[in-house]
Amino acid sequence: MSTKTNHESDVSFIRALAELLRENDLTEVEVVREYGDNDSLNVRVSRQTQIVTQVAAAPVAHAAPAASAPAAVAAPVAAASNDDPSAHPGCVASPMVGTAYLAPEPGAAAFIAVGSTVKEGDTLLIIEAMKTMNQIPSPKSGTIKRILVTDGTPVEFGAPLVIIE
Repeated sequence: MSTKTNHESDVSFIRALAELLRENDLTEVEVVREYGDNDSLNVRVSRQTQIVTQVAAAPVAHAAPAASAPAAVAAPVAAASNDDPSAHPGCVASPMVGTAYLAPEPGAAAFIAVGSTVKEGDTLLIIEAMKTMNQIPSPKSGTIKRILVTDGTPVEFGAPLVIIE
């Protein structure tokens, strides 16, 4: 039979996690707090953020034929999608919240560099989450076109990490 006790510090702990979420602009944090045999607290604090993308069409100085109007509107939209790395078909997104590391240990050579070739399954980088080092494998073979994170920076779930073409 388990005896579950209410810990008064749990409420302040959860508030501190929510504050950590807000201060670091994170979307989710999950913690397991062990108190002893059959007594623990599992907390997952998350918030939903809304990303709003707005594309303004260039002003037209003269009237254009109706057939060319869709082309004029399509150009700014295509330019906007090129600026958003997460919309790129070769984008590798973070599978978790954590800290990204580009090398296996401090001072070691990076796993990848812009222009290097990777095979499916090769390690691209490491994300540390809850003191566990998680290797992020390449989902496909190709060439590294962009590295979108720097060593030792926090990453969110779904954040673009690398572009592979």
